[in-house]
Amino acid sequence: MQTILIVDDTEINREMLANCFSSTYNIIECENGLEAIDRLTENPDIAAVMLDLMMPVLDGFGVLREMNSRGFINHIPVFIITAAENNKLLMEAYNLGAVDVITKPYMISFLRCRVSSVIELYRHRNELEVLVQEQVAKIQSMNKSMIETLATLIEFRDCESGEHVRRICGVTQILLETVCEMFPEYRIPSGEIDKIVTAAVLHDIGKISIPDSILNKPGRLTPPEFEIMKGHTVKGCEILTKIPEVMDKDIYEYSYDIARHHHERWDGNGYPDKLKEDEISLAAQVVAVADVYDALTSHRVYKAAFSHETAVRMINNGECGVFNPKILQAFNLVQRDIEITTQSLREKGDKAR
Repeated sequence: MQTILIVDDTEINREMLANCFSSTYNIIECENGLEAIDRLTENPDIAAVMLDLMMPVLDGFGVLREMNSRGFINHIPVFIITAAENNKLLMEAYNLGAVDVITKPYMISFLRCRVSSVIELYRHRNELEVLVQEQVAKIQSMNKSMIETLATLIEFRDCESGEHVRRICGVTQILLETVCEMFPEYRIPSGEIDKIVTAAVLHDIGKISIPDSILNKPGRLTPPEFEIMKGHTVKGCEILTKIPEVMDKDIYEYSYDIARHHHERWDGNGYPDKLKEDEISLAAQVVAVADVYDALTSHRVYKAAFSHETAVRMINNGECGVFNPKILQAFNLVQRDIEITTQSLREKGDKAR
């Protein structure tokens, strides 16, 4: 049986409303707004609130504001029960999310019909929202699986890339969260950070198009070979343009941007577009640092792995290109967390082999 919360500082008013609905609903009574908020917190599945406006401790407007701040108003209908005819006050109640105003005196049978109809409408709407959220989560899971499948294609060309992308994601998450926390101008919602981390998986998707003789060459690349290798940024975008339907729109846009621009540099000496400073997106800048750090600390066919300390020094000294000073500041703050995370992922990779 569903529950109705009745909030009124006058006992006789609460009794009248309780008698009106007790045959079909459980009833909870409160004599002030503060007590009502406590009951709502304890019983998040309350079907409706019958609310008086003028009460001690916390009035009806205070209850509505608190329900807004806690998100209750989005799924619990609030009926204002009042004898007042002050249009300004009633309009304020509507603006705060009340669904209906029922003035005293009221017809009991009419009141039951109005309240029951709205409760049923909200029930169906809440169920639909849950269903939509479940479908969205399912689609997002499928998107992530498809993205990870695309990333594993690189493993067939470059035996390191599968583990490399996992470490890139770990470092990107740590570094991006830190940058956003330290610098308000770069602050983005946590949901966007998750999308950027997912998109980072595909930063090197263009390497699929690079010949094995260049991709896995044990020695230093010649200038012509390096030009071909640099093309993986643009090739990655060409691949992504053929598969936008398999990804969330935002993740696709982040993936495209990161794939193209994770080799751009703060001073404009990167590639392929010679972007500089904040012409480069925050996502691409952060993935660039993560990519360089992992490349330095990993064994490759053309070099041994550098130590964490050496990699940090090289990044700060500009030996791998110039990076945003603010991102470097954040990197240095959490560099030990980055070391621990990447080491843990390497150990997991070693055990899996």
